[in-house]
Amino acid sequence: MATRRLNVLVYSGNGSTIESVRHAFYSLRRLLSSNYAVIPVTGETIIKEPWTASCALLVFPGGADLGYCRTLNGEGNRRIREYVSRGGSYLGFCAGGYYACSRCEFEVGNGKLEVVGKRELAFYPDTCRGCAYPGFVYHSEDGARAVELKVNKTALTGGRVPDVFRSYYNGGGVFVDANKYKDRGVEVIAEYTQPVAVDGGDGNAAVVYCKVGEGAALLTGPHPEFAPVNLDKKADGPDFASVVDEVAEDDLQRVDFLKACLIKLGLTVNQDESSVPSLSRLHLSSMESSALSAFLERLREAIVVEDGEEYLKGENDIFHFQRSSTWSMDSLSNALHGDKTEKTDDGSMSSDITLDYKDMVKPIMLHEEDYPACKETPYFNHHAFYANLKHYQSLKDIPGEFGRWLLYGEVVTSTSTMLEKNTKLLHALPNGFTATATVQIAGRGRGSNVWVSPAGSLMFSTCIRHPADSMGRAPVVFIQYLTAMAIVEGIKSYDYGYRNLPIKLKWPNDIYVEDPSKPKEKTYVKIGGILVNSSYSGKEYFIIVGSSPLSTTSHFARQSSYTHQKMLTQASQGAGINATNAAPTTSLNALLPSRLQPFTLEKLLARILTVFEDFYHQFLETGFSRDFEDLYYKHWLHTDQIVTLEAEGGVRAKIKGITRDYGLLKAEELGWEDRPTGKIWELQSDNNSFDFLKGLLKRKI
Repeated sequence: MATRRLNVLVYSGNGSTIESVRHAFYSLRRLLSSNYAVIPVTGETIIKEPWTASCALLVFPGGADLGYCRTLNGEGNRRIREYVSRGGSYLGFCAGGYYACSRCEFEVGNGKLEVVGKRELAFYPDTCRGCAYPGFVYHSEDGARAVELKVNKTALTGGRVPDVFRSYYNGGGVFVDANKYKDRGVEVIAEYTQPVAVDGGDGNAAVVYCKVGEGAALLTGPHPEFAPVNLDKKADGPDFASVVDEVAEDDLQRVDFLKACLIKLGLTVNQDESSVPSLSRLHLSSMESSALSAFLERLREAIVVEDGEEYLKGENDIFHFQRSSTWSMDSLSNALHGDKTEKTDDGSMSSDITLDYKDMVKPIMLHEEDYPACKETPYFNHHAFYANLKHYQSLKDIPGEFGRWLLYGEVVTSTSTMLEKNTKLLHALPNGFTATATVQIAGRGRGSNVWVSPAGSLMFSTCIRHPADSMGRAPVVFIQYLTAMAIVEGIKSYDYGYRNLPIKLKWPNDIYVEDPSKPKEKTYVKIGGILVNSSYSGKEYFIIVGSSPLSTTSHFARQSSYTHQKMLTQASQGAGINATNAAPTTSLNALLPSRLQPFTLEKLLARILTVFEDFYHQFLETGFSRDFEDLYYKHWLHTDQIVTLEAEGGVRAKIKGITRDYGLLKAEELGWEDRPTGKIWELQSDNNSFDFLKGLLKRKI
């Protein structure tokens, strides 16, 4: 099974500065958002979380590299170096460049600023020496300048590459004697054209590329990620306004250079100039208008009225309820952009401003009389969704609650976050309430894993009210298994002819398919996963079940979490499928023979929701029955698979199934000649990560 690397991780822990992190996010999201999730990562995550398999690029921004050393020396740096040497990519801006050299020499002889010492990563085999230009002061623009860089166009072959351009600079170094290390995989990408204040040895290398095992690192002294639009001309510093103007004059060249550097590191770059998509209006509808009215009444206590407008101020987001008679484009623009938005000369909204999505008011259009028109939601046909939902509901004796209420947005932060992180909203959600989106720009996964949502992905989150008094018979831990089975069965029962599609489950709940590009090898690739989170209050469980592509999962704890009988547990679950995505992304449509109609997101969502509702109500009556267990084994990849238990000293074991009380993985220990020893291991998904390809169960740190 191939692992797709879709995360670009930007270090934001000890040593980094807020401004440098913000600039890195702005430029990288602008250039990579169509293909990757650009997300922050802390030192603790680097040291403890399983981030390497999904990481396409690890970025260290500007700051102070001693802070990086204090946090990551030892285990953190070992994991970073191992990640890069095994095919990963590292991008270090300024302090991140110093940090990745064999030796750092910063302001030698300046007692207040001097930093000298060896560095563990040592991607560049010599010294980074700075400051290349004088005047540096921490947290100030006193030493800032627009430095001219001469680009080595033979080293950068991707896209348009400038000969010369000016870049923002503040405290960066020179990579000493870079030209001497060509035989060790070092290439000079750009040089300072103006004389530097320190000894740069052979050349004045400002940007270098270093081959590291199967991977690579690209290190910079200046800041090509600093966009002039985000620089404040009024900031302190000698003639800083002129610095900003000079950098702005060469901004197109700066962007082209940064694109070429990312391509050099193996990334797929947006070739247009579009920014991260702006959040869209949300649409709230229901199968019957009376159901929506009843839901709005449930929200009444949480809604506040300001200047005649209705708002729900959640813990994470603010929602503005609007009706078609009061909505206008101006109100939408103001709601989405607020005071941070600037207008261009033609009155359009400028996309060149760094925005915090949490601060934006999210407008929700209430469709109390009819479904949203196709022109209002061109990427999701509500009429088709509800028609298919009614059809599938008619096939089973179910209450018809899942999908009865639908919240849709063309571009949202995360369906899971909107529901889970806003308790006032979550407490009012009826059973079966569903949120879905066409594009998610801040999707959530376990640990640092945040998935990107390419076009054609089915993403949803659904609320279930689960009685706390059913815990003895129907523990919440099994909801993740039910969801995984519902997705597989929903796909296979989508219509006549889809039953034999090669779809499988990896423990506990990831969705895999046979790789259609390698039909003779019978290898598997991941097309989706499930996210589960929970909280408690009252006498019910609120469980949110949904979908997000290529996500990893977050699982419930053991039985100690389920002994509370007088509480309301709110669990948010996200799951997802790459359904109609275009190549090269593997999707469900890529599996279909020509005689079958392609999947549509509306019909597929309706089918999965009805299958899940049927499973859930059976589960309430029977618990995780033998029938459910057999169905799970029918679809999973692991029957009698022999694995190595890394956390148990490398013991070999054969997978035998899952326990029916708390959903633990059962593995039979093997001894000499792989003969059973009689010992059975029971393993939690919270504590173990399953590397199916290597047959390895790893301890999560």
